[in-house]
Amino acid sequence: MAEAERIIGTPGIPGAASAEPEQSDGTSDGNTASGDRSGGDGQSPAERPSGDSAPASAADGTGERPRGRRKIAALFTVAVLAYALDLISKMIVVAKLEHHDSIEIIGDWLKFEAIRNAGAAFGFGEAFTIIFTVIAAAVIVVIARLARKLYSVPWAIALGLLLGGALGNLTDRIFRSPGVFEGAVVDFIAPKHFAVFNLADSAIVCGGILIVLLSFRGLDPDGTVHKD
Repeated sequence: MAEAERIIGTPGIPGAASAEPEQSDGTSDGNTASGDRSGGDGQSPAERPSGDSAPASAADGTGERPRGRRKIAALFTVAVLAYALDLISKMIVVAKLEHHDSIEIIGDWLKFEAIRNAGAAFGFGEAFTIIFTVIAAAVIVVIARLARKLYSVPWAIALGLLLGGALGNLTDRIFRSPGVFEGAVVDFIAPKHFAVFNLADSAIVCGGILIVLLSFRGLDPDGTVHKD
């Protein structure tokens, strides 16, 4: 019987042997699966090079220029708006108010009164018309050059106000009488106990005040913040 059982039991041996390839196949499948999980290159995530982060940094680097361009666009938008308001207001004043009585806006505290100013803002320095014209032109050139390094919205607004105001008064210096680069600026806003001025003067003063505040806060035109 023992011999019969041994003979009958021999078919189980090949089955046991055939289990070994299945086990090896399972092992290879496991390796394949682990290879798929590791990226198909046989390397673990820790061993894989960190080159995937390069496109993100490259994208960030290319994003700097559009952001700078948006700040430049903001600067010139503010400048054009300030210049247009100043130019239109002066055209209306020359056409409707010059050689006429002043118009009271808030009683004696604020009037519209057309005058011609050969000096600087608020009527100062009438003997230096040409010098003020050169200064205004130089300010425009400096702002245009600084715009290339501009990455700050507040600075864009401040410089835009300066640029628009300087262009407004420079237009009067060039095209109004008595002559080129000697023209008198049209002023019409007349507060009580104060000099008469125009919208260009207001834009220049507001831009200058904003620049002082930004400087005190340590904010530079390129967007960096420093502390003394």
